[in-house]
Amino acid sequence: MKTLTPRQIMEELDRFIIGQNKAKKAVSIALRNRWRRQMVPKELRDEIAPKNIIMIGPTGVGKTEIARRLAKLANAPFLKIEATKFTEVGYVGRDVESMIRDLTELAVSMVRKEEQALVMEKAVEIAEERILDILLPVKKAPAAQEEQGAADLSREKMRSRLKAGQLKDRSVEIEVPDRALPMIEIFSASGMEEMDMQLRDIFGNMLPKKTKRRKMKVGEAYEHLVQEESKKLIDMDRVTKDAVEKVEQSGIIFLDEIDKIASRDHGHGPDVSREGVQRDILPIVEGTTVTTKYGMVKTDHILFIAAGAFHMSKPSDLIPELQGRFPIRVELDALTKEDFYRIITEPENALIKQYRALLKTEEIDLEFEKEAVEEITDIAQKINEMAENIGARRLYTVMEKLLEDISFSAPDTQERTITITRNYVREKLGEFLEKEDLSRYIL
Repeated sequence: MKTLTPRQIMEELDRFIIGQNKAKKAVSIALRNRWRRQMVPKELRDEIAPKNIIMIGPTGVGKTEIARRLAKLANAPFLKIEATKFTEVGYVGRDVESMIRDLTELAVSMVRKEEQALVMEKAVEIAEERILDILLPVKKAPAAQEEQGAADLSREKMRSRLKAGQLKDRSVEIEVPDRALPMIEIFSASGMEEMDMQLRDIFGNMLPKKTKRRKMKVGEAYEHLVQEESKKLIDMDRVTKDAVEKVEQSGIIFLDEIDKIASRDHGHGPDVSREGVQRDILPIVEGTTVTTKYGMVKTDHILFIAAGAFHMSKPSDLIPELQGRFPIRVELDALTKEDFYRIITEPENALIKQYRALLKTEEIDLEFEKEAVEEITDIAQKINEMAENIGARRLYTVMEKLLEDISFSAPDTQERTITITRNYVREKLGEFLEKEDLSRYIL
């Protein structure tokens, strides 16, 4: 994938996220700076530390969505993880270093796929020969010249039939690795899954590789053999080395729900553990060395983007050292009625487009009048004001309630076109605005 400019990154994010230009601008620059740093002379490169970002804004305004879309644009190892998953060292749960191990695992998988794509042509050729060997076994005894010529002709005919897809439903028997491992189970607290997996890896490598014969269709066997051969053709030591370097030089971690580990009052109780998590995150954001099964990984140049709603706490409730590690602070705006209208209609994954596509499977054309869409956004905004403000997520609950009857009766209805009018919206959703107490039933 080519490196995108900040403007191109912003345009890509605009396709799915309405508004929040300050946040989109900040992440676009941060992503481009990853590439700029790689272009800098080596002596200065190590001195350029990433400028970590913290995004602050109410729930449902697009913080997590920015992360999801950024993951697809970043041509680099990208991990989105919730800060609430971690506990302080010594408590039951996951330690913060596991996010670096997860990121390295993602990078290895990413580099392996890239390497497999490079050797795919060779792997396809070898897999084709192996399938032909199964379909037309080669005779061990030396054959006469005429027989050999006839065998070659048959093989070429079979090859052309294989390429044309005429043999894909024929059954063949191939050898596949027997993955049966000894039953090892670690009965321990959560967070020890990694030890369980590592022990399985150790025992899996110690025991001799077993294979078993399995019957499958030619199409399935061919895919299996292509994957098997491509794995044999790549150098896993180089893959691991490249993956670790990718993590160290261009890795990005999106740390969501960071406000949930902020201590509101420095007393006793569960907040002690929260502050402990902040202290544990500190060295990783600052730069430390984490041990993974692929070797040591330095975190000095990993970019961290944190996000939180900060409803019950403030960014200043984070420990000062952690605040200092996130020099760029971006505030996301609360959504207006106009934003709601754009969210429900404009993006490529807009809710109205989703429901139209879903009902199209039942051969029903769903149409929305402009006034009806305005009424939907108006009701969503009012319910947000009356009850808890959950931002754009309110549109999901409103739309689901509005189309509940249509979705239920869609397979049985004779109508091929259903038009949603303002009156229909008021009829279905009006009751929720009459009494404030009723609004709780919509969520």
